[in-house]
Amino acid sequence: MRKLAEKMALITGGTSGIGLATAKQFVTEGADVDITGRRQAERDAAVENIGQNVTGMQSDASSLADLARRLATAVRASLIHQAFLSDKTSPNV
Repeated sequence: MRKLAEKMALITGGTSGIGLATAKQFVTEGADVDITGRRQAERDAAVENIGQNVTGMQSDASSLADLARRLATAVRASLIHQAFLSDKTSPNV
């Protein structure tokens, strides 16, 4: 079993360098990954490079307001994902 199966990750600066490498590794290990970056073209290229289980979101890591919005979005998505998984594994399904 992959180490990060059924996990979600939010990686700021995931469009290049260490952030991109981390996003790729997390996807390889089974995670669904959200990457952030300021520029659309770089986000699109990173999403295409990673290939699957990844979403790109606009965010500026130097802006606390941007980071708070992205974290809130990721937490909501994680809660929905967890609810879906628990519903699928419930004996009543």
